Amino acid sequence: MNYGAADPHRHPRISWHWWAAGSLFLCGFLGLLAGTQLSERPDVVDADWLTKAYYALGLFVFGGLDIGVPIGEPAWARGMLWLAYFGAPVLTASAVIEGALRVLAPHRWQLRRLQDHTIVFGSDRIAMSYLTVLHQVAPGARIVVVDEAFDPVHEQELRNKFNAHTVVGDLTHDYLLQQLRLPKAARVLLLGKDAFQAFEAARRILDMAPHLKSKVILRCSNLRFMRALEDSKLANHCEVFNTYNLAAKGFVRDYLLEHFKRTAERDNVVVAGFGRFGQSVLEELHANAADEIEEVALIDRDATRRVLVVDEQNTIHSEYARTVFEGDISHPEVWQKLTAHIDLNRNRPTVVLGTGQEQDNLRTALWVKQRYPNALVFARTAEYSKFALEVGEDHDIKSFSITQLFEDNIPAHWLE
Repeated sequence: MNYGAADPHRHPRISWHWWAAGSLFLCGFLGLLAGTQLSERPDVVDADWLTKAYYALGLFVFGGLDIGVPIGEPAWARGMLWLAYFGAPVLTASAVIEGALRVLAPHRWQLRRLQDHTIVFGSDRIAMSYLTVLHQVAPGARIVVVDEAFDPVHEQELRNKFNAHTVVGDLTHDYLLQQLRLPKAARVLLLGKDAFQAFEAARRILDMAPHLKSKVILRCSNLRFMRALEDSKLANHCEVFNTYNLAAKGFVRDYLLEHFKRTAERDNVVVAGFGRFGQSVLEELHANAADEIEEVALIDRDATRRVLVVDEQNTIHSEYARTVFEGDISHPEVWQKLTAHIDLNRNRPTVVLGTGQEQDNLRTALWVKQRYPNALVFARTAEYSKFALEVGEDHDIKSFSITQLFEDNIPAHWLE
């Protein structure tokens, strides 16, 4: 189903049914005007034009069964009338059948019957991860997936794997929202990439279905935007999350805290890549392990600006030393400066290669581990990677994926 907004500059197009109906009516009408007789209504030949127009229209309903067949001359008029005799009832029947199929189309019928269903806006890897976990927990869950476009193979996967109803449309379009039976929905997840669009959709959804307050789960891909709106009325009525923030919570809890507790000395931590994931890791370290850390070293191509943004938001107030190194994680000079400042040979430092460049993360992780075998080294991938895990096992590197962390840390109430 496609509920996208219409182009306001596009002229309305007349259906081919109307062109066909007009042409067939003219054939019948002109055939009668030319003097063609009817076997069961011979008096029609002398009738006025209005009567003949009425009989021509009647062909669409009765097909000439009550007035007989065309007879007499001229031959061309009789041929036109025969054309209308066959064409008019066929056109009527096709229109009735098409209308019935539209009314009784399976997807429309199923949407009308939906209740206690989960509506998911978006179909990227984060949405697929959520649907995978939901299907494991509740295989019979009723699911509607909405996106602005679907790849045909991906759409088929959604239908076959999750038994989901797929709908194409703009999530801020009121007509689309009205078709989704929001008053009967159990929850709505706005998992698209456009944060502003998601907030706009959330506002419209809550206006239509106030009972969904606190049951609208909104993904905000921009950490700065999310934090700026933390105290807004709408944010308090929804559950707003960032994928990397959620993944970082699980990463610090499941991978780092136990390591910090096992080490007697305060730990040195290197966060290579200070984007959304790196910032979230630092925030979690500050919240849960500040007293376990001696110093944090940050590496990023745009590190200085990003650190200023984090400090501006007042989310992290360092109780430990923090050093910033601007540059590419693959550049030897960056590591020369870092190791001149922090001795990575001492104790068991933690090094997190967390940029969005999977190849650089893994290659640098191998180099760091070879150079500093005492270090606890992590390499990030986006999706679950058997290759990265295999390389990690061979070289004592911890490979982790954002997708797997997200799936492992989805709150239980999102699935109930």
